Amino acid sequence: MAESAFGPEIQAILDAAGTRRTKPIAVDGQLQHISVPFPSPADWRDIWIYFLMVDRFNNPVQPPASTRRHPPIAFDAPFDDFQGGTFEGVRQRLGYLRDLGVGAIWLSPVLKNCQYETGTFHGYGIQDFLHAEPRFSSNPAAARSNPAMADDELVALVDEIHARGMYAIFDIVLNHAGNVFGYVIDGNDNAPAAPFQSERYQIRWHDQAGNPAFSDFATAARPIHPDAAVWPSELQGNDRFRSLGLAADLPGAFGDFASLKQLVSENPAVEDTLIRAYQYVMAKFDCDGFRVDTFKIPNATFGHTFCASMREFGLSIGKENIFTFGEITVAEGDLRRFIGRDTLAPNADTIGIDAALDFPLEGHLGRIIKHPTPESSGPPSLLADMYQARKHEERTVITTHGEASGFFVTFLDNHDRTQRFFFADADHPHRFDGQLTSALAVLFGLQGIPCVYYGTEQGLHGMGNRDAAVREALWGTPHAFDASHPFYLALQQIASVRAAQPALRYGRQYFRPISGNRHDFGVSTVVPGVMAFSRILNAQEVLVVANTSEEYTFTGEVIVDAMLNAVADTFRVLYSNLSNPTLPGPLRLAGAGTVSITEPEGGVTNGPARVLSVTVQPLEVQLLRR
Repeated sequence: MAESAFGPEIQAILDAAGTRRTKPIAVDGQLQHISVPFPSPADWRDIWIYFLMVDRFNNPVQPPASTRRHPPIAFDAPFDDFQGGTFEGVRQRLGYLRDLGVGAIWLSPVLKNCQYETGTFHGYGIQDFLHAEPRFSSNPAAARSNPAMADDELVALVDEIHARGMYAIFDIVLNHAGNVFGYVIDGNDNAPAAPFQSERYQIRWHDQAGNPAFSDFATAARPIHPDAAVWPSELQGNDRFRSLGLAADLPGAFGDFASLKQLVSENPAVEDTLIRAYQYVMAKFDCDGFRVDTFKIPNATFGHTFCASMREFGLSIGKENIFTFGEITVAEGDLRRFIGRDTLAPNADTIGIDAALDFPLEGHLGRIIKHPTPESSGPPSLLADMYQARKHEERTVITTHGEASGFFVTFLDNHDRTQRFFFADADHPHRFDGQLTSALAVLFGLQGIPCVYYGTEQGLHGMGNRDAAVREALWGTPHAFDASHPFYLALQQIASVRAAQPALRYGRQYFRPISGNRHDFGVSTVVPGVMAFSRILNAQEVLVVANTSEEYTFTGEVIVDAMLNAVADTFRVLYSNLSNPTLPGPLRLAGAGTVSITEPEGGVTNGPARVLSVTVQPLEVQLLRR
């Protein structure tokens, strides 16, 4: 094996990471000073996250709708090559994001991918775990020869994110590297993928052009080109990769993800290298948290150890509250195996990842608010049932942040879907605008840390049969980065309300029974239905009511907290996605025996209850407070 890649230069950055200093940063022509390492937020619930794909967010050099290929393609056509977005492109739009209210920017993977691969614009095919992707530099050719160029541009981007009062979350990969070798199979010595088998395949490591070069590092000619094989050198060993071909499914199965080659995560050399590499990434680029791709890695123990190591390194350098969350696509009852620490589990010595991306919530919100087809639609009671089940499943789970569910990263759609949440009808483009603005208000009202996928605020509505359909080049839209777009303004307003209402960030959450006849109350079980829930913090109650019907106005009553609200109190509208909302009526007392209330837990009571009269028009959402 070659000499360690963690040489004096890298070790110096790791050693110096805990020395806090002040760094001057120019922002909009004004000089500011930031602390490096940049301090963590006191509570991650105080911010919300904007997820962008670096290659598809902003290309500041080429004309709109153009690409690095000829002829140019439409910005929203499915495309599997690089479009030209850069670190500098993101940096130039930071003011736009800050004005929107963004608190943290989740960047798609920024580390160097195989330079001979054109389809990994997404960044998940890493070839070098210590350097930034040259193609995201302003001068890719020069950056390929001088890795410091891309590294420096990424540092500059994160510094300005911090100078504008935001945080940077890096998307990282533990499960696999890129297409760093080919399989020898059926007469082909460079097959990118192979059927799964229980015995290792013979492989050929790639040279800098992606051609098969050697079978084992012991026989490889030296020096190995920086664009060849895999880096750092601690990963340069056949025993570091499974070489078993394609995985059948995860978790539990061992194998590759398409052409992305799976690492042997239980190998101590792999564990130590990935931990040290990502500690270096935190030290070098000063990121504030990690989103961990494919966290259902076969070795769950390593996942826990990795996240605990990142947390401890952050504490050691003065980033006391770094945040980790994972892509964990499992059923509700299985989430507890991956998050924090289950106090009932034997030998649970470490507290693992802080939170998960809330895939169950995403699925339910799509069914409830979009109700796409009768067979796939669902009533608001689905959401209440989900949270009840989560409370039960996670009753013994602890994290370093507190209750796990309160820190789940919630979302409506993302880069792995085949269609965006927003749907624009070709004949009536604004018919479903209310669905999106209502869903955003619900998302920002529910517990968790909201995350918005790039372009939502500009009405991107990609739809197709594969994920490329939702990976549009945002800068190619006819009026890209329009701060007067109705969705931009709506999101800005919703975010402002959440920032001003502590209950929406920290409050206890209760799904509220509603009634259309002033007698029979229950969480809505019809499609389309009316969603109602409260967030309560101390003496504050914020009520969220959303009508998912496209046709019918709901006029009825919602139960609110009897201890916090008196008869004849009135609620005001903090936000409505309509310009002419009907104001709620005064509170009334529904006396004992005058009502029948089916509680979210299933019991039936007969009052007394404090109830609020509300009217919500089709696809309207209201955020209300006394």
